[in-house]
Amino acid sequence: MMKSPFFENYGIVSGGFLNVSPREALELCAQGAILIDVREDYLNAFKKFAVEHILYIPMSELAQRLAELPPDKPLIIADAAGIRSKEAVKYLSENNYFHIANLAGGMIEWERDGIKLIEDVEERLTGSCMCQLKPREKKKA
Repeated sequence: MMKSPFFENYGIVSGGFLNVSPREALELCAQGAILIDVREDYLNAFKKFAVEHILYIPMSELAQRLAELPPDKPLIIADAAGIRSKEAVKYLSENNYFHIANLAGGMIEWERDGIKLIEDVEERLTGSCMCQLKPREKKKA
């Protein structure tokens, strides 16, 4: 994979794809990159990335919604742990998207690094690990 000039001096190439850290992703988003959250809706309802330019396109809908992604803009693909986003980066590169990077560690690393989130405190989540958090119940008023 050829590295986009926009991502010059950022990230590392691993597995054939550019991976950027959460702090690098935040800086790149401030410079105009668009964060693409490929988590399914039920996984992103509680915690969201707090960036100005973000699109929510679940991995299960990526092929059908490909036209919503601008091929000339830098895109950072994110998910819960950085695993499914790698699949999305591979798919996008196979479909002529070249200004792309994977958010290494996804939401787990973003939160661990203390980067701002948008949280829905009305929902209580449960799951065996953070990447599998699912809505359990609404907080009672």
